Amino acid sequence: MSKTACIFPGQGSQYIGMGKALAEAFPESREIFERADEALGEKLSALCWNGPEEALKRTANQQPAILTTSIAAWVAFAKRATLQPVFFAGHSLGEYSALVASTALSFEDAVRAVRARGQLMQEAVPEGTGAMAVVLGVDVASIQRICSEAAQGQVLAPANYNEPNQTVIAGDTAAVERAGELLKAAGARRVLRLPVSAPFHCPLMLPVKARFAGVLEKIHFSKPSAPIVSNTEAAPNADASRIGALLLEQVAAPVRWVETVEFLSREGVSEVIEFGPGKVLSGLVKRICPQMNCANVEDEKSLNALLGGML
Repeated sequence: MSKTACIFPGQGSQYIGMGKALAEAFPESREIFERADEALGEKLSALCWNGPEEALKRTANQQPAILTTSIAAWVAFAKRATLQPVFFAGHSLGEYSALVASTALSFEDAVRAVRARGQLMQEAVPEGTGAMAVVLGVDVASIQRICSEAAQGQVLAPANYNEPNQTVIAGDTAAVERAGELLKAAGARRVLRLPVSAPFHCPLMLPVKARFAGVLEKIHFSKPSAPIVSNTEAAPNADASRIGALLLEQVAAPVRWVETVEFLSREGVSEVIEFGPGKVLSGLVKRICPQMNCANVEDEKSLNALLGGML
């Protein structure tokens, strides 16, 4: 019998209109958007469905928007399928969606927490002074060495280990630019600045931890229905008492997605379902472990296709 893991995307997967088809087709998905609006005291649903794009890109909006869309997809699926995943996992912000889907965290607590997380991350680094860039075609060891060389007393480090030939770096803008030139000289196929409003998952986010700790301390975590493979350890956790600490550590630590997928593979997972806007994670999974079967749920069409294939 095949083993299935459910995964959830992080920042950068948003698009205007996300979740609208789900809300129009499924009452339980519409209810999730209504609960998000009430929890935040504003119309997050309108921002997701109508934009404007610049507002949706702001991390304090982007994080709750992606989480809400992901859970809207999850509840539509969960109502129609009896699947019991053996693991949950999420990329960065997606770890909060994974916790909600596993019943370890209430949706309202999650959407408020990621709104605070986004605001604190934005405030930690003045806009324009930090940057992120995706590096294609350079091995991890070389990227780590070049980051150390290009830092020159500033902050620069790998932030997302996305797949063997794709790593995201983050830090001070000038350091990211210096690294870009060195990486191109080292044979990078591409070094592309990301359109983000803050440099996530690097030491520039360390000031966030003390303030965000106060947010997490007020949240009740429960034992998940299946273990969560955390970003910081790339290992499963089913201990409710450790969830807050792992989320706090995640703020300034790199996302170990390659190791996460490799762990799932070692555990015999052969099916992965991605819930939320887009299917970026599905693409990464296929490049890490080509033998895995991937599906995604982001609207009525993709949900029906998945359910049809499961019958």
